[in-house]
Amino acid sequence: MILVITDPPDPLADIARTSAGHDRVLSTGTFLDSLRFRVYLGEHFDVDANQVEAQVIGEHGISQVFLWSTARIAGVSIDKLIEERGETLDDVHRQVETSVRYANIAIIEGNDASQFGIGIVAARIAEMVLRDERAVIPIGRYNDRFGVTLSLPGIVGRGGVLRTFEPEMSREEQQALVLSAASLRKSLGRN
Repeated sequence: MILVITDPPDPLADIARTSAGHDRVLSTGTFLDSLRFRVYLGEHFDVDANQVEAQVIGEHGISQVFLWSTARIAGVSIDKLIEERGETLDDVHRQVETSVRYANIAIIEGNDASQFGIGIVAARIAEMVLRDERAVIPIGRYNDRFGVTLSLPGIVGRGGVLRTFEPEMSREEQQALVLSAASLRKSLGRN
């Protein structure tokens, strides 16, 4: 099993997969982005991040896809909670997405280092594999449909990603995932 951590993890996982000659290559993908998405939503709504259901899929990078349509707290849509507070969806979406995308920069400015988050994520994925946990997380894995490594929720266990799920998405999110995959293919010189 190979776990690619170095940025950009998804294209590097494709290169590692080709070099290794097998499919047991994973990328940390959007797991850390998803955790940060939950943290920022938890802060916004003043709840524990563990109570937030939210995922980022696609590329770990600028074309990542925030699944707002399925984000929830206590089964209630995040968008509904935003509207109940009298806030505008676009403003909150933009604010949270910017915070997640640029969290690394803010962390470096505060700590002079950013390796802790990715270190914890890498250790957590290793635990899932070694303990055969069968935990479901957004993780990078080669996807035949898209022709590249990108993140979708997957069951992680001793055999790597045992099954991948394609979550419910709005039409806009589906289109964004297709564009994210195209961006990854382009970075590898594929069309």
